[in-house]
Amino acid sequence: MALRRIGIFIGLTAVLLGCGAAAGAAEAVPLRVLFVGNSLTATNDLPGRVAGLAAAAGKRLEYEGITYGGFSLEDHWLQGDARAALATGGWNVVIMQQGPSALPESQVDLRLWAARFADDARAVGTRPALLTVWPEDYRRPALSDVIVSYRSAAEAAGAQLFPAGEAWHAAWECNARLPLYGPDGFHPSALGTYAAALVIYGRLFKAPLFEASLRRGVKPKIARLLQAAATKALGRKVPATKRCGGK
Repeated sequence: MALRRIGIFIGLTAVLLGCGAAAGAAEAVPLRVLFVGNSLTATNDLPGRVAGLAAAAGKRLEYEGITYGGFSLEDHWLQGDARAALATGGWNVVIMQQGPSALPESQVDLRLWAARFADDARAVGTRPALLTVWPEDYRRPALSDVIVSYRSAAEAAGAQLFPAGEAWHAAWECNARLPLYGPDGFHPSALGTYAAALVIYGRLFKAPLFEASLRRGVKPKIARLLQAAATKALGRKVPATKRCGGK
């Protein structure tokens, strides 16, 4: 299945904060992000979830998602849509992902094609980034290898890292039964996508994550746990009182 989606989310704060605040938000320059990946990004519309978080915080995100089921970055390179979209310019960031890439040969593949896309991105003034994903549930112990693989590829490509897989790991340290996988044991559940979206939103906008406005649609205690996990994954300090969902 293929998905190519363009979205624009604008924080409309007039209802809650008054017309003056809404006008200020509307005047803000939007952040433009190109998402390149496969069904791990497309499931539950991860780009749209990030945009929703931004809107809840009164920020603006414009995005396009180019996702094809089972695609690696090499597949995207050869197929061409992602390169064509990137070449149009005007993107602040391109966020890329492929499969877990934990096996040695997959790690080499990820580094190679991430570097090629990163070079193309920088050539048009776009910041390259990689989104750390996760292995299948039955291979959950391989998550540490996935984290290392994406971290290594990001360093080699000179790309920013969005460590969603590390947020999953941090969340499971608090509650190993937290249902971050969907029914097939590979694609994310709504909670898994939410955790990844928090990481992307927090890094894109350099924004704090312990905000009540970012918990909409998620039970408060679980939302707080995932906010803490995403904060930890981003290398930020988590107050002791907020660890594992504390208030």
